[in-house]
Amino acid sequence: MGRRQEHHMTEHHRTPVTVIGLGSMGSALAEAFTDAGHPTTVWNRTPSKAAPLVSKGAVHAHTTAEAIAASPLVIACLTTYDSTIEALEPAAAALKGRALVTLNSGSPAGARHMAEWALGHGARHLDGAIKNVPSAVGAEDTLLYYGGDNSVFDEFASTLRVLGGDTVYLGTDVDLAALYEMAVGGTLLPALVGFFQGAAAMQARGLKAASMVRFSIKWFEMINSVLPVFAEEIDSGDYSKPASSVNLFLDGAAHDEELGKEANLDTGWHKPFHDLLERAVEAGHGDHSISALTEVLKNPAQTG
Repeated sequence: MGRRQEHHMTEHHRTPVTVIGLGSMGSALAEAFTDAGHPTTVWNRTPSKAAPLVSKGAVHAHTTAEAIAASPLVIACLTTYDSTIEALEPAAAALKGRALVTLNSGSPAGARHMAEWALGHGARHLDGAIKNVPSAVGAEDTLLYYGGDNSVFDEFASTLRVLGGDTVYLGTDVDLAALYEMAVGGTLLPALVGFFQGAAAMQARGLKAASMVRFSIKWFEMINSVLPVFAEEIDSGDYSKPASSVNLFLDGAAHDEELGKEANLDTGWHKPFHDLLERAVEAGHGDHSISALTEVLKNPAQTG
């Protein structure tokens, strides 16, 4: 798979690739391609960002049109869909017939708008997401997933796999990567704020935040282990055999306030979570699994 196009490749037998946008992630992508022997063309609004890549053998294009023309596969790694369109707009005519892969943050609606724009200019379009940090690009277990034109994925799968060994095609809907990205990413800020509150509580006792890291990791591993159980409860709609009930979590809510007073912490960020627990109890989920909060999230409380 992915090797049939070798007859029209360069003498490197590696697909030429263009990377547009050389922030920390874009630079990591371009570096992975140059290291793997792909003829790599790069463009960035601030040209100085290209210098380290040029020293590794990349070609620095002076315009986006020149960058797009250089390769059959164009990867745009900018911050948002709007910034991607803004960067590509002056060179839109050059996109006709090219495979455009967008790897930026945004909502499913943003991804659909991006696809409409790209297809309107004759590009074949695949939207993706990198589920890791720049330093992990190229590793065997690094996850990237894509949605959109399956012919782009089929043709360039071996090239895209250079960016991460765990490369997944989600389906033909172009907003799937953005949907999964946001659905999965929803855990990040609450989990981090919880850790930061713990770190503040440690420091209030004169202890180092570093002293809790090993135990926090164990906690995250426990959470990982119960996710399949919760997913099964949610998909089946059966919350009647709880390992942890909504009432159990609600009973623990008072402890957050006690810790806050003792350690002089702002625990106000817990209030929406406590409200959600109370709404779940009101809806009859007190003795159900904590995963029943999913049902409460589907049905926001009506105001007025």
